This record gives sequence, C-alpha cells and structure tokens, in this order.
Amino acid sequence: MGAVVLVWALTGCSGSDEDPAGPSSGDDSSAVPSQDAATEAPYLPVPDGVELTAQGSELEVGDTATVAWEPRKKVVGALAIKVTRLERASIRALSAFRLEPAQKRATPYYVRTTVRNVGDTDLAGVSIPLYAVDGQDRLIQATPFAATFKPCPSAPLPKPFKTGAKVDACLVYLVPDRGRLEAVSFRPTQEYDPITWTGPIETPRRPQQQPG
Repeated sequence: MGAVVLVWALTGCSGSDEDPAGPSSGDDSSAVPSQDAATEAPYLPVPDGVELTAQGSELEVGDTATVAWEPRKKVVGALAIKVTRLERASIRALSAFRLEPAQKRATPYYVRTTVRNVGDTDLAGVSIPLYAVDGQDRLIQATPFAATFKPCPSAPLPKPFKTGAKVDACLVYLVPDRGRLEAVSFRPTQEYDPITWTGPIETPRRPQQQPG
C-alpha cells in the first residue's frame, strides 16, 4: 500500500486557519544505496561545483545532503540540508492550539535542520519537501502554524533566501496514533528515490534563561 501524506494545519488561538495543499504520496520503502555510491550526472541542472547527493542515500543525524527539486514548474532549487537533531515532544506543548481529536492522539516530533541555498534561485517562502516517516512507512507532512510556535516554528524558508543564504530551522510533525518517528525523508515527487536520515530521538531542550 502506498504511503499516506497527512496534512494537519493547526489553528491559533486567534481563530485564523491555514489550509496548505499537500504534495503527492508514495511508497517510501525503496531500496537505498550508500551515500558513497558512484557519482552520477545531476538529475536536475545545478550550478557548477554543486555535487548532488545520490538519490536513495541513507544518512544519519548530523549528515548533510545536497539536493535539487522543482518547487515550481521549470524552476530548480538546490539546498544543502543537514538534519541536526530529532526530538520527541509532548502533545501538551500544543495546548495553546485547537486540536482535532485525531491530532490529540498524535505524538509531536521536532526535526531541527540547518539549510543553505546552493542554487541560483531565491527560495523565499518555499516549503522544503521534507517528511517524517513512521513505523507504518507513512509520509507525514510538516505541520504549519497559524500563530507563532516558539519551541519549533515549523515555517517555510525566510524571505529573501538567495544564493548562499543559511538558516537554522525546525519542523513539527504530528505522528498519528501515538506513533514513532522512524526517519526523515527528502522526497519531492513520487518518482524520486528518497534520501533519508535516521538517528537517536531526544527530548526538547529547555530554553536558556536570559541573564537578569
């Protein structure tokens, strides 16, 4: 059975709603070669000197993948994505938001990344096709927020985000039925052999106290 992409928008206390369109779903269980596989020709045009990570690579938290995809028709974006930390949070962290019954039974995970634009396209406001994969091989889309969520903003790339721009980002995933996050997957299309990251699941860090 193909994987299911879940799109869960949270409604802020102000009552505003957000309803992003979800991407296509696909089976995320393809055989995966090592990151050290022989270098192949880029699957999309990228600037000279940008070497794309092989599709299907299995990475660990702390590793960087250089990827390309088409966020819009005939527009190519290229990013260096480093997944730096996976965190399991409590659903109580979202108590300021109105949750559907199914969302209340979900387990929130924070995926922290460092992202750098290595292409020629300004990727301002673009959402990265980075998904959580649960124990049932389902792809789970990052949850956007209609209000600010300081522990993990889960926002698109900032504006502007031109060549060379870099940002530390955090995405929230609600894994249904109190499930567990098994991997993080870059998969822009069904046909793309996903690049995945796995690693230890940690607890969210407490905000540092500002000196008085």
